[in-house]
Amino acid sequence: MFAAGVAHVLGPSYPKPAPVPRATMYHLIPERAQDVYEVEALFDLSFAPGREALSSYRLRDDVAPVAALNTVARDADGILAGAVRYWPVLTGGQPSLLLGPIAVHPTRQGEGLAGQLMRHSLVAAAARGWLRVMLVGDAPYYQRFGFTRLDHVVMPPPTNPERVLGRALAGDAWVGVTGPVTRWPEARAFPD
Repeated sequence: MFAAGVAHVLGPSYPKPAPVPRATMYHLIPERAQDVYEVEALFDLSFAPGREALSSYRLRDDVAPVAALNTVARDADGILAGAVRYWPVLTGGQPSLLLGPIAVHPTRQGEGLAGQLMRHSLVAAAARGWLRVMLVGDAPYYQRFGFTRLDHVVMPPPTNPERVLGRALAGDAWVGVTGPVTRWPEARAFPD
């Protein structure tokens, strides 16, 4: 409709606009050991300097991530476009996942890739027996993925409590879960 209107105003010799390319196809695959430096570079590019000073990183220090859930998105040429990681934590003594970081390369933003990574990894987490997942983020964005504010869950300071969000992966998994978020015990196995 727009192209026809432009051609009408500018004349029949006006070139037609190029077709809009189809959305890029991404391959969502588990993060491998050889991906670590590339993924860390993506996180450095995507987040403010000092990201590792945030309180959520104190929960990750010297704790192994849930490697089976860490996912990268690569395009058809194998170029890294996005990544998400998960870490085990205890929330009020209950096993929980801490989602993050999640990032999409600035040149790939706006294509829905973060949503693909989020949905894919949440399904995988539920399939592996995790009951609940939490994150620190902007509620208006994460609500579309089923996250709501966790009023009675306390992240280490200086976290803004309004940014502490959670989603049940099974039933009412957050009901009755209150208290501090603490590091995963070194000797404790993951629930899968």
